Formats: sequence, C-alpha cells, structure tokens
Amino acid sequence: MLRGTFQLMKSVNKTAILNKIRLAGPISRADIAKETGITPPTVSTIVKELMAENLVAESRLGKSKGGRKPTLLLLKEDGSYVIGVDAGSKTIKAIVSDLVGHVLARAEVEIYPHSTNEAFLEQMTAVIRTVLSEIADQCEKVLGIGVAMHGVVEIESGISLYSSKTGLRNVPIKETLEAAFDLPVTVENNSRAMAIGEYWFGDYGYIQRFSVINIGRGVGSGLIVNDKLCYGAQDLTGEIGHVSISLDGDVCSCGNRGCFETFVSGDAIVKRAKKMIQDAPDDLTAEKVYAFAKEGKTDYIHVLEETGKLIGIGIINLVHTVNPDQIVLGGGVMKSADFLMPQIQQTIRERALTEKAKAETKVVISKIGDDATVLGAAALLLTELFY
Repeated sequence: MLRGTFQLMKSVNKTAILNKIRLAGPISRADIAKETGITPPTVSTIVKELMAENLVAESRLGKSKGGRKPTLLLLKEDGSYVIGVDAGSKTIKAIVSDLVGHVLARAEVEIYPHSTNEAFLEQMTAVIRTVLSEIADQCEKVLGIGVAMHGVVEIESGISLYSSKTGLRNVPIKETLEAAFDLPVTVENNSRAMAIGEYWFGDYGYIQRFSVINIGRGVGSGLIVNDKLCYGAQDLTGEIGHVSISLDGDVCSCGNRGCFETFVSGDAIVKRAKKMIQDAPDDLTAEKVYAFAKEGKTDYIHVLEETGKLIGIGIINLVHTVNPDQIVLGGGVMKSADFLMPQIQQTIRERALTEKAKAETKVVISKIGDDATVLGAAALLLTELFY
C-alpha cells in the first residue's frame, strides 16, 4: 500500500473516531470499533493519539458485558478552545468557546456609524484581543478564529464582498486576522454559521437535511445535508431572503422588488404596522411592535399574525424545493414567536402539497437563541477538525 494512501485512510479513521466520540460519548473503545467498523487495534492507536493531542479524555468506567468494565471516552472539553466572531449589522460580538460550546469569555462592541473597512477591522481585532485577554494563561489552546459576517462572503479568500447593512465592500477579514493573531481564520455568511451553531450545539442528533432560517434585520438561511453545509454552484444556497414573493413589491436591499425579506424582516414589520395602524408612533421598532402585542393591543397582534402567515409562505417554498427534515427559526423577529408560530403552522397545514407534508413538517424555534451565530462561527473551526 502506498504511504499516501495509508495516511489518508488513517486520517479518515481518525476523523470517524473523533466524530463518534463527539456524538456518542461517553463511549468505549470496543463500541467505537463496533459502530464504525474500524478494527479494535486501530481504534486504540488513534485514541492514544487523540488523547496526546488533548482532544479526547478518559471518563468513568462503563457497564461490564462479562469481564472487566470498559473505560469510556469523551471529548476533552477544555483541551482546546476556538474563537467565534459574529459581525452583525450593528455590533461585533466575540466569544471563546470550548469544544462543546461552553462560552468562557465574551465581548461586544457597536460598529462605528459610517465605518470604513480599516475601522471595522480595527474594531474586530480589538474585540478578539479582549476575549483573548480573559484567557491569557491559556491562549496556546486556541485552535483558530471563525467569523460570521452579515452579507455575501467569498469563502476561500475570507473576504466579505458586500454587506447591505453596513455598506462595506471587499473587507479582507481572513488576511487581516491571520496576520494579527497568527491563527487560522475561517469566514462564513452569518446565516450559514447560525445553522452550524444550531446543528452542533442544539442537541438534535443526526438529521439528514437540516435547515435554519435567520429572520432579523435581514433574512437568510443555512442548509446542512449529511452533516455538511450546502453552498450550490455559485455559493447562493440559503439566500431565501431574496426569493421573489411579489413582482411589484417593495424594493429590497439587493435591488430587486418583492423579495421575501421585504415582507418579514424587522424593518418590514415596522413598515406594515405604520401602514395598518394610524396612530403608530414615529419611533416604532419591531421590538415595540412585539411589546404592544404583549400588552394586548389588537392592531399590533394582527401585524404579527400577518407576518406569521408570510413566514409560513416562505417556509412552504423551502419545503416544496428542498424538503428539509427539520426547520429551525431564529433571529430577532422570532422573539415574537408566541404570536408568529400559530400562523406559521396554520399556513403550512393549509398550503403544503401533500397530507404527509402538512402533518410532518417539523418547524421549531432555535434552542441556542442569541448565541447561535457566534457559536456557529466558533464551530466553523470544529467542522474542519471533525470532518
């Protein structure tokens, strides 16, 4: 056997064993061999390597099946750390996370108004330095930095091509951060990162087709199939916010008319409320719409119910094209879920093409909440480690 082929097989086996421990731990060496089909001697050799690399640790003794009790294995939570950065439309948030999503340090800054590329990168660098300072005696454990960026991202180069919310173009995030910190950097679109965060840390188990829709100031989604993010031929998989709902609707941030985003984003909710409610305050926000609805103000309840129907229509388009096994809804707008979800579910029951789809389409609210995107950014490094 050629040396290169042997090394490749060893790498594949190592990845399979590490991922099995992540998903099924605490687990014995014997069960790893049984469930992966890798020979017991190979499992023992690779586990020894993983322990030396501070990725895996021995846990308690398992139940005996006749003989000596097996020693169980699990991820060594504090063996390595990753940094996650969520660069949103208004703030830059950074965390340090361990291998299982425990947040060890966090910091956040508001993006300067009318920011430039240079100022934006200076703020991002500063907020990363802040979280690193909180683990100053353990910085050598950091594997790398993952950045979730609002807007269109060129994955390979790590350049943020364009963000409609900040107006910034061609921001060299990967190059700048790698030079500043001497760590590997991965950059991803925020909604795709959110999907990774939800899937990795939301305790869903294995789901073949998993979709997350992020509804806030903008609308995007991420699709994971067989544990991996989908991108499509031109890296546009997940741009559900720019699916056309109406040919002559409002102008979207992308320049087209009638995009899904113009119906269900936070700004769209405010615009609809002002149109439907004569005495709506000038300083109305999506948060205030929700607050008024919670106070029992009928007009504002109707605005959110209408929004729920429109979100349901967007979900039906996803069901009829991608047909995910699980759909998760997150983002700021979904904090109004108690008013939105009944209408979302009703719309699915009314519009899904088959009785099976009407009954079995699974739509839930994010389990991770506000940290889904920043944890997903951190998990970008872990996906490279585990797959």
